[in-house]
Amino acid sequence: MSKEKVIEISSWVLLVILLLVFVPFSRIREALVVFFVKQTITWYFGVLVVQYGLIEYPLRFFPKATNTSFTFEFFIYPAICVLFNLYYPFGTSYLWQFAYYAVYTSAITAFEVVLEKHTNLITYIRWSWFWTWVTILLTFIMSNWFYRWFFNL
Repeated sequence: MSKEKVIEISSWVLLVILLLVFVPFSRIREALVVFFVKQTITWYFGVLVVQYGLIEYPLRFFPKATNTSFTFEFFIYPAICVLFNLYYPFGTSYLWQFAYYAVYTSAITAFEVVLEKHTNLITYIRWSWFWTWVTILLTFIMSNWFYRWFFNL
């Protein structure tokens, strides 16, 4: 089995375990709303960057169905966003809230940069880590705003 498949399968398994452990039963409704909202946002942006030739995903699940990464756009980012929103530090200082955004965004970006440099899961064509960081940050902000609005927080 290739290292790319190991990474994708491991990502699925790890995120499923994290969701089962860290999403309380009483908050499943919140988790589902956040998951589907983030999924909609990331899927849209993911398709755009691929269609405009900014990023390529040479190895991916469902290569005949979509040119974007099903694993990362459809599951990994939305699952991480669930954890991000359920444990968001409401009521803390703006500095602490920005740090929370920055840590999540930077960790995902760092992981993607490692994948880009060492695997065939993603190839930057006219893209850089900076644009990944900005788009992930914006999608976290959008999902958090929606989460707050939907649940009247």
